Amino acid sequence: MADEEEEKTQLEDLASKIEQLEGAINLLRKPYGELLGHLDRLQEIARSYFRLLDLLERYGSLSPDVAIPELKDPISRDIVKVLFDKGGRNISQITEAVRKLRGKASRRIVRERLQTLESKGVVVASTQSRGKVYDVSDETVRRWSKVLGLIGPESEPQKED
Repeated sequence: MADEEEEKTQLEDLASKIEQLEGAINLLRKPYGELLGHLDRLQEIARSYFRLLDLLERYGSLSPDVAIPELKDPISRDIVKVLFDKGGRNISQITEAVRKLRGKASRRIVRERLQTLESKGVVVASTQSRGKVYDVSDETVRRWSKVLGLIGPESEPQKED
């Protein structure tokens, strides 16, 4: 009978230790989960960094034309670079900024390129108090962000049936 009492005491002691161990594990679970989340984010950043290095190696530079094949000519590429730098510009402001990049730019050519880029959905125009102003389209920003690794493939727009 003494043996049974001793076994019962040992079992109770063992159950108490198991309960303490479960409590300690539960305390560690939250910080460990947070750590795993941080490690996942670090891996995403590293993948983005290596993607950027790969783009630099393949193309020699990082510019939106890597993600936007519609940019066939250098003036269109410069217009998009200018609008990525600062959107909400009118034709005069865009022409001036392109002149700074290229040394020369014709307002007529810039207007023609803007119309082409707008028809392809690369830029969007809106009418404001100072006239028509241009911005890079949301789709173009999304595509460029995807190339840079700032957003993943899960951010693809949903297609309607």
